[in-house]
Amino acid sequence: MKLYGLIGYPLGHSFSKQYFTEKFIREQITDCSFELFPISHIDRIGNLIKSETNLQGLAVTIPYKEAVLPFLYKIDPVAEAVGAVNCIRIIEGKCYGYNTDSTGFEQSLSPLLKASHPKALVLGSGGSSKAVQYVLTKKGIEFLIVTSSDKHTGKYIQYRQISEALLQEYPVIINCTPVGMSPNVHEYPQLPYEFLSEKNLLFDLIYSPSKTKFLQLGEERGATVKNGFEMLVLQAEENWKIWNAL
Repeated sequence: MKLYGLIGYPLGHSFSKQYFTEKFIREQITDCSFELFPISHIDRIGNLIKSETNLQGLAVTIPYKEAVLPFLYKIDPVAEAVGAVNCIRIIEGKCYGYNTDSTGFEQSLSPLLKASHPKALVLGSGGSSKAVQYVLTKKGIEFLIVTSSDKHTGKYIQYRQISEALLQEYPVIINCTPVGMSPNVHEYPQLPYEFLSEKNLLFDLIYSPSKTKFLQLGEERGATVKNGFEMLVLQAEENWKIWNAL
């Protein structure tokens, strides 16, 4: 039985486990299973791979997309450019790292982009944010990274610096933070939502709830909104391709 799984900590309800379990049933794949591996520290990945000898591949989620890098035998050029890994293929006990967040995000965002979307605000600076930054750079979209920390300079700004003029200049807003994720559905990034309009595009990497408060507040002002569900599906299928490539 081939085994696949998800590492992160903590792991509650998992899109990946539900998705792959349903995929295996739907496509009548009878020799594969998908499990959750909530490891409390990334250095336990070695023991996991040694103990689960049938393990073929791993999806990687918070907080290990960057922390896992030193434990990989080889890193795909895209993942290296991104600086984060969310997909690992295991061959003879060695870990090969890839980034499929970037693929899923690019394919999900691209149909929504217009000529009036030349710049973006990226909320958060973690592993998922790095995949988003990679895609925006690839597509020639200038961006600023918004954090709550005052330790950053350059492309980084704080939430309190976001003004009406900035929201007009940077009409695309991408939430790469867990703020608003179930069960904390009443939380939302602290933006001046009253200045949003139909010219803005809000993309939330969160998929549960399907419409976060962030998206609701944007939609109320006429903005185009999209959640992260399609991105996750595209990313999961890309993982499956990598895990089973010849």
